[in-house]
Amino acid sequence: MESGNTSESTGLYFILNGLDRGLRKQLTILGSTGSIGKQALEVVRSHPERFGVEVLTAQNSCDRLIEQAKEFKPNAVVIGNPNCYSRLRDALSQYPIKVFAGEDAISQIVEMDGVDIILNALVGYAGMIPTYKAVSAGKVVALANKESLVIAGELIISEAVKNRAGIIPIDSEHSAIFQCLVGEDARSVEKIYLTASGGPFRGMSRSEVELTGIQEALNHPNWSMGNKITIDSATMMNKGLEVIEAHWLFGLPADSIEVIVHPQSVIHSMVQFTDGSMKAQMGVPDMHLPILYALGFPERVQADSPRIDFSTYTQLTFEQPNLELFRNLTLAYQALKTGGNAACILNAANEVAVNAFLNQQLPFLGIAEVVEKCLELMPHLAKPGLEDYITTHNQTTEKANQIISDKLWKY
Repeated sequence: MESGNTSESTGLYFILNGLDRGLRKQLTILGSTGSIGKQALEVVRSHPERFGVEVLTAQNSCDRLIEQAKEFKPNAVVIGNPNCYSRLRDALSQYPIKVFAGEDAISQIVEMDGVDIILNALVGYAGMIPTYKAVSAGKVVALANKESLVIAGELIISEAVKNRAGIIPIDSEHSAIFQCLVGEDARSVEKIYLTASGGPFRGMSRSEVELTGIQEALNHPNWSMGNKITIDSATMMNKGLEVIEAHWLFGLPADSIEVIVHPQSVIHSMVQFTDGSMKAQMGVPDMHLPILYALGFPERVQADSPRIDFSTYTQLTFEQPNLELFRNLTLAYQALKTGGNAACILNAANEVAVNAFLNQQLPFLGIAEVVEKCLELMPHLAKPGLEDYITTHNQTTEKANQIISDKLWKY
């Protein structure tokens, strides 16, 4: 499953030659009402001379989308839920803003002219088709939706290279690797290290984790994120998804991507080179920083963001992840090595299992059990196309719901 070198895999050459310095960039923000989308708009608000907003989209948060549209005055807005269309249209009737609705409209809007960067901050599977459409249209994508590459990495990277599109990662870990690689020869990369906070259950025994509930799982020690990604962090599935994403972004085999627990979350990730030297990207745990880097690339935009205070961070520590307790990380490596539609199965099963946990239909440790059972039961496709990924996602979703309903998990 080799994916080529870094320049080919990320479209880095096209990014470096496709984005001009100093020009004001027009943005499409998919998922503008979520955690990353709101922080991206805070970046825009702080740098109006650098960034403008062309399109905003949301799934159900109509009121918040209305507020954002009135403030930033985009050319168009899209609400994924068609039932919200009339309300959104009427609220914006006095503004020169086009209003669209439906999932298809979100996927189609990424192809429109007049946009420099598409920031995909959608959650989960919903972000995959818009990413595919955007790179197929030759756009530059600032990617916060890691599931796009987890589900269909081979297909999306192939489209990006073919259409001279670019992908700039926003996840703090992948942004860190990206920053460490700019200016480097991809052939000199030996290994990358993705750092993990360890989540709220770091250091706990299995019996202790068994007694925890939803609120404990949502109590992340370092980051403020949406519920889905916070639970993924608690199970370490988030880190597993990041391993798969890193494989496609940076063209490295699974054995060259290592996860290491770094509780302080100050070193966001590291690159080890063939001469034995290492680069690490550091910063306070603040998603505004990777968002600003992605939107401003290839420049670093000056910002008043918090700086590291080494009198506070007097020790930076590292430890190995507990793979026996956090089995999702092992399952993600397994899916990556299996290839084909395995990672799509992994992601779909996890989305269903996390939702069931949040709705008190599944215990915390049952999440990994459902994912593992789906990987065992779902048919493997070695060379899937776009429709195959869609079918795999839908069938796995159905299977995972059946497993939960029939209480077939082992835990």
